[in-house]
Amino acid sequence: MKSILSIFLFSFSFIVSVNAQDRSNHGNKFEQLDQMFASPNTYRNADGAPGPEYWQQQVDYKIKCALDVKEQRLDGTEIVTYHNNSPSTHRYLWLQLDENEHAADAQKHRQDPSSISEAMSRDELRRLEAWRELEKYGVNILKVTDTNGNDLNYMINGTVMRLDLPKPLLPGEQFSFEIDWNYYLINRMNSTSWGRGGYEFFEDHDNYLYTIVQWFPRLCVYSDFEGWQNKQFVGRGEFAVNFGNYDVEITVPADHMVGSTGECQNYNAVLTPTQLERWEQAQSATEPLEIVTLDEAKANEKTPVSSEMKTWRFKAENVRDFAWTASKKFVWDAMPHMNADGMKVMCMSYYGKEAYPIYRKYSTKSVEHTLATYSKYTIPYPYPVAISVEAANGMEYPMICFNPGRAEEDGTYTERAKYAAILVIIHEVGHNYFPMIINSDERQWAWFDEGINSFMQFIAEQEFDNNYPSGGGAAHTIIDYMARPKDQLEPIMTNSENIIDYGNNAYSKPAAALNILRETILGRELFDFAFQEYARRWAFKHPTPEDFFRTMEEASGVDLDWFWRGWFYSIDAVDISLDSIKWYKVDLENDPTPRIDSTKQVREKPYEHITKKRYKESGLEFAVDKDPDLVDFYSNYKPWETEDSVTYNERIIADKLFTEEEKRERYGNNNYYELHFSNKGGLVMPVIIEWAFADGTKEVERIPVDIWRKNEFNFKKVFVKDKEVTAIVIDPYRETADIDESNNNWPVRELPDRFQVFKESKMKEKDNPMQKAKKKVIRP
Repeated sequence: MKSILSIFLFSFSFIVSVNAQDRSNHGNKFEQLDQMFASPNTYRNADGAPGPEYWQQQVDYKIKCALDVKEQRLDGTEIVTYHNNSPSTHRYLWLQLDENEHAADAQKHRQDPSSISEAMSRDELRRLEAWRELEKYGVNILKVTDTNGNDLNYMINGTVMRLDLPKPLLPGEQFSFEIDWNYYLINRMNSTSWGRGGYEFFEDHDNYLYTIVQWFPRLCVYSDFEGWQNKQFVGRGEFAVNFGNYDVEITVPADHMVGSTGECQNYNAVLTPTQLERWEQAQSATEPLEIVTLDEAKANEKTPVSSEMKTWRFKAENVRDFAWTASKKFVWDAMPHMNADGMKVMCMSYYGKEAYPIYRKYSTKSVEHTLATYSKYTIPYPYPVAISVEAANGMEYPMICFNPGRAEEDGTYTERAKYAAILVIIHEVGHNYFPMIINSDERQWAWFDEGINSFMQFIAEQEFDNNYPSGGGAAHTIIDYMARPKDQLEPIMTNSENIIDYGNNAYSKPAAALNILRETILGRELFDFAFQEYARRWAFKHPTPEDFFRTMEEASGVDLDWFWRGWFYSIDAVDISLDSIKWYKVDLENDPTPRIDSTKQVREKPYEHITKKRYKESGLEFAVDKDPDLVDFYSNYKPWETEDSVTYNERIIADKLFTEEEKRERYGNNNYYELHFSNKGGLVMPVIIEWAFADGTKEVERIPVDIWRKNEFNFKKVFVKDKEVTAIVIDPYRETADIDESNNNWPVRELPDRFQVFKESKMKEKDNPMQKAKKKVIRP
């Protein structure tokens, strides 16, 4: 095609692009990430799968706890059994004491900068010295012994505790010990002591709603890739936890309803006969069935707290954590979800009268929808229970999560409030998969559960309602964040505690990136297979981001290192600019004339490139050295100057000429558009072009990201169209998160900003700016 154009175009021009400063045409955007990744080993394969010698620790708990509603204190005792499945010998164990986050001497209260403004509210002044109000909070360790009652040595360092073992714990061995403890519950709605767990107080009838989370001393993770994960808990970077089995007894006032991780073992002892009958009916219900009705909950919250106590017993197998809730206020409804493998899961919701208008209609159905959607794209939900609790904020634990969703006092609610409740329920229930089943280290990588889960949340929302007003997930929703100045950005692969904009960096950007990977880079079929393979490989295990990256590449058969490097390891943005366009047509009337430039066709003598010195040293002999006549022949023979040479060249060209009819038939309708692109944002992406033609039709053409491999900064490419082009749009469906859409159009289209939008009606009365641009087009 190049030779045809050079002969037949009536005009041709060269464009030379000079960079502002000397630089290589390509940097490292397409280089492999192997040098940044940990080397594969027998624990973790190069393809992203667990290795043949993969191992992880197991920790089992038997816990008894009692809720003191007068003192707002939780008392507990636990027997912990630690299974050392690692090849290492342990002389000590590390435990997490997350409630020490609220202790007066906690690092959390002193690590952030603070300042004084001209006007300060009371709460702002309180937060300057929040620790002064927290003197009684934090975990009190009362006793640590082995199973024979012998005291064990321990040392507390902030939110972690080192337990010294009486003798080394060898590979394959297990060790059991007992801890007695208590702590005072915080008011989690208080801005000074805010936390995920504690109580919420309701002034009407003096009621409480308890969310008991990260509440017991539990083992830190010891892994093959990190050793002990014993980083301090300061409230943001969440949890790294071991899988294990739980047997938990929860003692609360007899009028409190309890929802928990695991299956209740004694409903017949804690429910009334009527409630137990409803529970049995709910096992086959097709709609959420109230086990505790609204009227019963309203009546219950008006009575004084019962002095009698009841003990609820729950068991959970192969979970990484355990949480529960209790209140006099709860309405409780339930319905079953049947997994693809035939397993029944009870979907349930607990909520007060304040949330009844929204939760009665949407909560349990949203739980069921979430399980169905996530199961389709990952693995069937493996647990027997999934619970949504209305608690004014959002947080997740195995089989149970806490969400907002209250109506107005008169029982009404807006569409926004409804969708806000649904999206949080979907998100928090979805966390059962990421990280509760696919068990990542949240304290190290916030995006690795929040971002992946936000991506899946977007899919679940759209499958719930294809007009669902999702706030994130789609590529264009991350544009404003990625367009910020570089000093306000950090890579997705940033430690949880170091992130400035937590919402965008840990949730929105990775969700948008994965959506782009699914919709634009791989396509749904390849992506969905690879994503499901990742979930299957790492269910009930501890993956790292490298395992995810490697699995997605291996299972899709596509090299994605450029994608991970750009989206997850850099702060580059997508800004692909359409800089210029040249339009060519074949000259149908004139034939090219031969251009014979003898000065460019002179051959060197075959031996002149070898100097005499090198020639002698080489020991070579040529025929011309033996026959002087040959020397004369090579020196004087110039075939380009013979009498028939020009005629010969003209004949060669003439043989390549088309007749006018052939030329018109082959090229008469062709339009050649040479487009010049530059990468202004730094992040390489496929180039998606929408062509609009004079006959009113449109065509979308996709140029693979590999177009940038040899030059990461700019390229030009010729497109042949059999119709005249009237307009070009780059990224027409806004699927690459291009931060500057003003340079994505031809004719150049001025995009209205927030002020110009009011002038649009007047603009339409004038000449169309696209028509103006067209008039300026010059055909070379």
